[in-house]
Amino acid sequence: MRIAIAIDDSRRLQGYRQPSRSLKLMPRLLILGGTTEATRLAAALQNWSQLEVQTSLAGRTQQPVLPAGSVRVGGFGGVAGLVDYLKTEGIDLLIDATHPFAAQISQNAAEAAHIAGLPILSLQRPAWTPQAGDRWISVPDLATAAKQLADLGDRIFLTIGRQELAAFAHLRDRWFLMRMIDPPAEDAPLPLGEILLERGPFSVEHERSLLIRFQIDAIVSKNSGGTAIAAKLKAARELGLPIVMIERPPQPQVEQVTTLAAALQWLKLHC
Repeated sequence: MRIAIAIDDSRRLQGYRQPSRSLKLMPRLLILGGTTEATRLAAALQNWSQLEVQTSLAGRTQQPVLPAGSVRVGGFGGVAGLVDYLKTEGIDLLIDATHPFAAQISQNAAEAAHIAGLPILSLQRPAWTPQAGDRWISVPDLATAAKQLADLGDRIFLTIGRQELAAFAHLRDRWFLMRMIDPPAEDAPLPLGEILLERGPFSVEHERSLLIRFQIDAIVSKNSGGTAIAAKLKAARELGLPIVMIERPPQPQVEQVTTLAAALQWLKLHC
């Protein structure tokens, strides 16, 4: 596999030549990535001589961890843009390994694959489930999560990323610790509090220390699953803190697996 990085659909690094479908010698796989699962899948396919692999990143993180192999960065322009890309690039297989809360791109991928007549697989990490001692309040969305904070204390730990902080900006009687990888936009409406720029994985000791140091009363989290940020769940359990857990949005009706091994088996059946 060649290594090439595309900045967006129209601007590519010098020296990268778009492959011709007529010259294609092997099936082409497009991984919609941005997650640990996508990175691990790309790495596992490095030695697959029977498959050409490209990973696409949305470009929302300023300094993303680039997966192995060919990478493109940027959006597609909705369903029509993705269909055009699949056909132009001669893509034969599509794996959606985006974040569980990236509902729009997952829906676009399912529709585009159907239109283009391509096999599609969703590789999604299992959701977290509450354990003994957990104080979870499950909610369907951010607006409901904000309403749940009325009786949970004055100091809230927001671990929802940087793009949806506006849902809590109207709560002027609360103080928020907001953790994210990249800072929010300068004009973004923000709650009162402090921004903490950190990238996981985090240890339980780190999370416990953070919760104690900032005197956190409750946590707001998305049920993204995975191990990189799961330590906060155990730390909250140990300290008896409630977690307002935003459950995942509905997923498209496509074949879905939760492990790398299952994704590789699916590819073997389609190559």
